Amino acid sequence: MLTEDRVRSILNKMVDPFLHKTLEETNGIQEIKVKEDKQHVSVKIAIAKTGTPEQMQLQGTIVQALKGAGADSVGLRFTDLPAEELAKFATADTQGNKSLLSPGSKTTFIAIASGKGGVGKSTVSVNLAVALARLGKKVGIIDADIYGFSVPDMMGITKRPVVRGEMIIPVERFGVKVISMGFFVEDNAPVIWRGPMLGKMLHNFFNDVEWGDLDYLLLDLPPGTGDVALDIHTMLPACKEVIVTTPHPTAAFVAARAGAMALRTEHEVLGVIENMSYFESKVTGEKEYVFGKGGGTKLAEELQTELLGQLPLQQPDWNDDDFAPSIYAEDHRLGKLYLEIAEKITTLIHKK
Repeated sequence: MLTEDRVRSILNKMVDPFLHKTLEETNGIQEIKVKEDKQHVSVKIAIAKTGTPEQMQLQGTIVQALKGAGADSVGLRFTDLPAEELAKFATADTQGNKSLLSPGSKTTFIAIASGKGGVGKSTVSVNLAVALARLGKKVGIIDADIYGFSVPDMMGITKRPVVRGEMIIPVERFGVKVISMGFFVEDNAPVIWRGPMLGKMLHNFFNDVEWGDLDYLLLDLPPGTGDVALDIHTMLPACKEVIVTTPHPTAAFVAARAGAMALRTEHEVLGVIENMSYFESKVTGEKEYVFGKGGGTKLAEELQTELLGQLPLQQPDWNDDDFAPSIYAEDHRLGKLYLEIAEKITTLIHKK
């Protein structure tokens, strides 16, 4: 006959999928009731994060184990682990690495967003990450544009992450640690996933990657306000955002949606970056406003934030020995502009 002690001994061995600790270690078993006449078991379990695919997987494991031990039916409830318990374990995983999502994390998250594609958001993301690294900051970047991943190619990365124990070691280039969906698909295959699967991949990028100590983690978001952007807003309530647009009024109008979403979810918009602001002729020095004027300024005013910078159209100077098709050298005109923007951003964050 199944007893409360027997149920507890089974549950004690179950592992919190986020803290990688047993429920016995986390004091995650909050309630056990056994109806001996019907062999019905009712339990209440506390874990680090509820409402996730990992919770569903743990639920199936628990139900299977209890029924295998003789339970005819299982009632299972999940709740969030109390903050005082979470604080004991969320700062470290099984490898002794600090969790970026733990309450004590000092990493600042900066999401790079846009209302539509084609405005150069990923180019801005990788160059801003490199500029922050050039300022001596410890920087990582997550290519969260799951369907349209491009960060590894833009940074000229040819290596892939390696696994050490249970943790993924990100690839590092130009002083920036990089993780991307592009590392985990073959031959540029399309990603045909639904929302919950995307959310699980993002959780993996935060929890299963050995980031080490980071000052800043940048997230190159997909354009628009879809599933991934919503997941980021849920997972990172204290995230900062930078909105990228072109000078064209329509691009700025659409980008305002991304900014409005950030504000509604209490994300702080650090500012707006206007990309492709103009083309300047090397021969005459004349500026041509190919995509119009004023979009960045108008968007910044609408979001009640500042215009962090205006970036002209100009390609990087490619170097065959150190090839990175979208990274501007430190002494390149745009490389200097990105450094100025990075300095503005660090100053803004420091003031808060």
